[in-house]
Amino acid sequence: MNTHTIIRKCQISNSKNLKKIISLGFLPPVNQLLDINSKNQTQNFFDTELLYCPKSKLVQLNVEVNKEIVFPRDYPYTSGTTKILRDNFKELYSEIKKKIFLKKKNFIVDIGSNDGNLLSNFKKDFKILGVTPENVGKIAIKNSIPTLLEYFEKKTVKKIIKHHGKPNIVTATNVFAHINNPKNFLNNIIKLMEKDGVFISESHYLVPLIQNVQYDTIYHEHLRYYSLQSLKYFFSLVGLKIFDAKKIRTHGGSIRVYASKDSNYKVSKNVGQILKVEKKLLNMKNFKKFKRKIIFSKLKLNKILYDLKKKNKRICGISAPSRSSTLISYVKLDENIIDYILEINGSKKIGKYMPGTKIPILNEKILYKEQPEYALIFSWHISKEIIRNLRKRGYKGKFIIPLPDPKIINY
Repeated sequence: MNTHTIIRKCQISNSKNLKKIISLGFLPPVNQLLDINSKNQTQNFFDTELLYCPKSKLVQLNVEVNKEIVFPRDYPYTSGTTKILRDNFKELYSEIKKKIFLKKKNFIVDIGSNDGNLLSNFKKDFKILGVTPENVGKIAIKNSIPTLLEYFEKKTVKKIIKHHGKPNIVTATNVFAHINNPKNFLNNIIKLMEKDGVFISESHYLVPLIQNVQYDTIYHEHLRYYSLQSLKYFFSLVGLKIFDAKKIRTHGGSIRVYASKDSNYKVSKNVGQILKVEKKLLNMKNFKKFKRKIIFSKLKLNKILYDLKKKNKRICGISAPSRSSTLISYVKLDENIIDYILEINGSKKIGKYMPGTKIPILNEKILYKEQPEYALIFSWHISKEIIRNLRKRGYKGKFIIPLPDPKIINY
């Protein structure tokens, strides 16, 4: 099996004029979690550089890792376990009903539907279908949400049209940056939808990534980091017109975009306002500042953690989201610094090592029993929610917030 491909041109404009923003070195795939009890296991590491295309305004990785490695069948991510995502999907459902005139018989398809969290909101009033290659889709099926357990490809489009018809709305939340061939993906969306259909995507947004030094969201799942500028350029290649856009909270900052080939949708003021901000911010001058901030942040976090270990303090990690793997590898943390990482009861990650390390992932019950002096919050973008919950459940130690400016807090 070919493990990876080096990318030498922009994935949407084909331009070879790519500018290097930063290299994070060689990182392991974030979902390659090795079993604590297994021996003689090997770990893959792949180059991780962030590149910028001045023509399309796209920011992308320099490597495309085989999707079987990046998205194993036992892919551990489930969208329904995070309150922010559940709330976001409820809000998206309400917003769609306001912006788009839906009828009872309308058909909604969600690409990368995961556990069916988004579609559960549409289930009562509309015809729905999910598409996801991971076994987590079986959760959706158990909850009476029809789901195809496969990658979204040309044959999938034919299957959906033949057995279900053409959808009026196609959604892809936290998916659009993951797919290997974005041009084929978008062309398949066009073939799948009704002529007046609407495509709604949510993607990690480049602006907060730069502003908040979110280098921890850079990993091999995310092949591309979108701005509205790059999405506008990309969509125009297949005749899709963006008529609305909105910044949302998910994943530390994402962008929601509405697009259609139907020219009847009036373009929202939001589109122009967001583009205006991006034109000032997203350039090589600011990308160089971003690189310096990443380096300084890494050094500061290193110092905080190493100083605590010199005093023989115990440090645990709170949860093991994908972003934690990048932070741990780039900052060069191991089991001598982080004693263990804790996941909620029932997590598939318990009993595994963090990718590229021997840091064990354990049940969070240990936190309340052992009371380590410090807890490093990897999902720092929702730290207030996490701290509030941990305090309610009896944790008495201090918290370390790793980004954007590493610090210790006690409240």
